[in-house]
Amino acid sequence: MFIRQKKNKSGLISVQVIDKSSGKYKVLKTIGSSQDSKEIEQLILCAKEFINTVCGNQELDFSDSNSFIATILNNITSHKLVGSNLVLGKIFDEIGFNKIKDPLFKDLVLYRLIYPKSKLKTTEYLYRYEQKKYSEDELYRYLDKLYDTQKDTVQKISYEHTLSILKEDIKVVFYDVTTVYFEIDNEDALRKTGFSKEGKHQNPQIVLGLLVSKNGYPLAYDMFEGNKFEGHTMLPIIDSFKKKYNLQKLVIVADAGLLSNTNVKDLQAKNYEFILGARIKTESKQIKNQILSLQLKDGESTVISKDDLKLIVTYSDNRAKKDKYNREKGLKKLEKSIKSGKLTKSSINNRGYNKYLKLEGEINVIIDSEKFDQDAKWDGLKGYLTNAKLPKEQILENYNHLWRIEKAFRVAKTDLQIRPIYHRKQKRIEAHICLTFVAYKLYKEIERLLEIKKSDWSVEKVIEVSKSIFQIEIKNPINGEIITQTILLTDEHRKLKELFLF
Repeated sequence: MFIRQKKNKSGLISVQVIDKSSGKYKVLKTIGSSQDSKEIEQLILCAKEFINTVCGNQELDFSDSNSFIATILNNITSHKLVGSNLVLGKIFDEIGFNKIKDPLFKDLVLYRLIYPKSKLKTTEYLYRYEQKKYSEDELYRYLDKLYDTQKDTVQKISYEHTLSILKEDIKVVFYDVTTVYFEIDNEDALRKTGFSKEGKHQNPQIVLGLLVSKNGYPLAYDMFEGNKFEGHTMLPIIDSFKKKYNLQKLVIVADAGLLSNTNVKDLQAKNYEFILGARIKTESKQIKNQILSLQLKDGESTVISKDDLKLIVTYSDNRAKKDKYNREKGLKKLEKSIKSGKLTKSSINNRGYNKYLKLEGEINVIIDSEKFDQDAKWDGLKGYLTNAKLPKEQILENYNHLWRIEKAFRVAKTDLQIRPIYHRKQKRIEAHICLTFVAYKLYKEIERLLEIKKSDWSVEKVIEVSKSIFQIEIKNPINGEIITQTILLTDEHRKLKELFLF
């Protein structure tokens, strides 16, 4: 709708309101005619009032730039954080997690990456930056639903996506455990005190077991009581994983913490192949003498028969330097403690470098130099116990992938802040672990895509830049139409768009 001034043959100027909404010009109203300029100005004002009355809208005054800008700003109806959805949400959908239709599931996973706080803080953040409102009851009802019905679905989606990107059957899996402590005083059926990998032995905790593929893509997890021996957590997860996906053969890779006679026998009884870190210093005297008699050079390895198993021993100059450094550092710490008088009889044990202590006479604690020197013979040596039918080089290569699961726990505890866990009920603690599992899957997928694109960006930078991309919605004051615009202000914003094609 607009105003037209039309001059006739007699010189009169008609002021008309014209509508072109149908594609053709149509005179809605002729306001009047005149030759006097002041009268014409008055007729134009009347035409504007007519348009405002008919349409119920304003007309933008483009002649005054400040007024025009103020009008635009006053008609902004929404200002939302959208970068996380454009990047992380896109990857979430591509993996297949959008099969779970609950919007809250997606929001909680994404915000575990961009704003890893308590669930209630997360919902506050969602309302503040995305105008999404979730009540506390709605939040806790969903966490219960996630535990009751969606945990298996989550792990299946992760497994199927990993299978598709590896483009091969999963035959080798890597297993490890960590502990997650709670800042509470009393134990319950799940949260119990036990050996803490974080040194929080006085705090109730849970034990978390994680299974990953090569390259560290998460496959399955489970949660156990805090006082459960980590060696007893492995087979339940692996048995369930194998049965769920009808896998015929699996090679299990785990570090020395999972090595026990019971585990080895159980793995053999169930026809699993395995590669376990070996405790070569606790082998029989015969095997220890055999190991120490080896003259291995940097990068060399050998195989020693141990009943129906193989013990592979390797040597590395770099490892030898590291072993020596740690040993001498531990010795200096002990010597300092002895001088200060802090060490007593109770300090004599076989934990860490305390094994170098012994009692002299009745009360004196001294360094056992002979034991220290004997230990030096093991610098640079590492062992692997296996029954795998793979070539020696493949066995060692597979074991060397185990660091990726250590990274998974590190990312979960730092970037994703798996703790503190504010929940008390077991099913909600379980739901929290599940959300962290999915968030880590997204983390690994971002990492994979960055590697494919040969980008020098880190996952952390992708997340950080995505948190600064907003979208505004403006209501057109003329016709009421909502205009949406994503604001890409910086080179980093544009680079992110180029990387992830949103």
